[in-house]
Amino acid sequence: MDPDPWQDDVLSSGHPRILLNCHRQSGKSTVAGVAATHKATYFPKSLTILGSPSQRQSSEIFRKVMATYKSMGGTNEGHDDNNFAFDPLSEAITETALTLELENGSRIVSLPGKGDTVRGYSAVNLLIVDEASGVEDQFMTAVRPMLAVSAGAIMALSTPKGKRGWWYEAWANGKGWKKVKVTADQCSRITREFLEEELLNLGPRMYAQEYMGEFVELVDQVFTSESIAKAFDTEVAPLW
Repeated sequence: MDPDPWQDDVLSSGHPRILLNCHRQSGKSTVAGVAATHKATYFPKSLTILGSPSQRQSSEIFRKVMATYKSMGGTNEGHDDNNFAFDPLSEAITETALTLELENGSRIVSLPGKGDTVRGYSAVNLLIVDEASGVEDQFMTAVRPMLAVSAGAIMALSTPKGKRGWWYEAWANGKGWKKVKVTADQCSRITREFLEEELLNLGPRMYAQEYMGEFVELVDQVFTSESIAKAFDTEVAPLW
């Protein structure tokens, strides 16, 4: 893997709380796959949870994890610094469509991002939330206490989806997060011609959301978020 500078920064930072506001096809799922594989391989008996809005999306991020893990299947004999094939430290003993368990006791489990699906797990060492803008707030409410004893880390990756939900609040107002924004014009793998075509096809609003990481008003909103915020005044005393 030859990471982009922002991928290198995220993977080497060691920060326990990371928000990745990245455009489509930016490589954010690859970062998540590397992070999950690294945790499971180098931290025996660790538990990594992969959460997404739906089981289908959770399966996709799990496939990225498995691709990363299987790419480590070479040998480290006779390597040099410029050509290093890594031999996994721990072999898989259980591998299903949604779970990977290693002989060192580590597990990676993929779940839909709903509160009732995660309550049976404890001592989560790494929580990766894919398409985080679509994950229910109840899922985060249910899982955050599971990070307390294990001092677990959170990596949440998404493109924006309106000015609402836990991910927007964390990005706009959250403290203690490492916030990384990657726009499509920063990606050398996407041509200017393609972006110009997408701008014409999607229009400025959706283009800003999907490719520039902007939190725009949802199409079905009757009132803008700014108008709603102005309707509340903490200086006014309630009538009763």
